[in-house]
Amino acid sequence: MTAGSMPPSPILADRQEDGAKRPVAGELVKVLIHRREDRGMTVEPYASRCVRAGELHELVTTDVADGTPGTRVDRVGFLGFTEISRAGVIDRGDTVWIGGRPVGTVLGFDACHFPNHYNILISTGEPITGEELGLAPEAEVRFTQR
Repeated sequence: MTAGSMPPSPILADRQEDGAKRPVAGELVKVLIHRREDRGMTVEPYASRCVRAGELHELVTTDVADGTPGTRVDRVGFLGFTEISRAGVIDRGDTVWIGGRPVGTVLGFDACHFPNHYNILISTGEPITGEELGLAPEAEVRFTQR
């Protein structure tokens, strides 16, 4: 907010606030092959997270479609870890691509392992693992604005 400017109108509070952005890119560094029915992750209250080049973050699929902060996420499939090679902002609702294929939509973030890494929760309709998708290390990972 600049000097003399007014705070945002509550009437406009539900309007889209995001402008254009570049894709965030990375490479898969480890494929995961397991799933859980009782994981107990929680959707963080943040709609976006900034990620830096060189950071590692875990990619987790789920059948949960409700990204409301505090939502419990139990049924998950683990895809793997990605190293961020092109920093940027990952937003709830971004499309996740691995190896040129769309995998799902960013549901939100779980910070149970932070500051080591975020769990990036990806809504996929049903939990799926990296092995089931045939993923391999070095596959390109991208997060794009929808």
